[in-house]
Amino acid sequence: MDKDGLFPIGKIIGAHGIKGNLKVLSYAETVSVFTAGKVILVRNKNGQQKAYSIQWASPYKKGALLSLNEINDRDQAEILAGSEIFIRKSDLPKLEEGAYYWFDLIGLFVWTTDGQMIGRIESIIDTGSNDVYVVKNKDSEILVPAIESVVLEINLNQQVMRVNLPDGL
Repeated sequence: MDKDGLFPIGKIIGAHGIKGNLKVLSYAETVSVFTAGKVILVRNKNGQQKAYSIQWASPYKKGALLSLNEINDRDQAEILAGSEIFIRKSDLPKLEEGAYYWFDLIGLFVWTTDGQMIGRIESIIDTGSNDVYVVKNKDSEILVPAIESVVLEINLNQQVMRVNLPDGL
């Protein structure tokens, strides 16, 4: 998340067709963050940003096709290539109970059930079957599988995750 409370959700990688549609590399798992009527901020390489409203979005290859109300032809769309797309955190879809956005988990302090602090979550690896939390401290790095038997508690208010590490980890 950037300093203005904006969350990056994708990058415009080019124009698609003659009506000003955009090819977007989506940072989200689904195109549901690109909801019709929602306002997005597009920030170009120079740091200039402008608000646009989404007309429609659809899945496309590994990203999305996006139509913005204010963009009507290919020339306008091509100017936006390379720009990053942001939304306000408050505009992100609500998650079901027990699900978290990665940006909420990165930075949490990780404690074992016996009260030992093992580090902070520095990054998350998507393995397909389950995520893996990369937990680092001054001296080491531990990979913690994001499964129920290991991750016992997540408290975002206290910035803490409690884990029951398997033997050998």
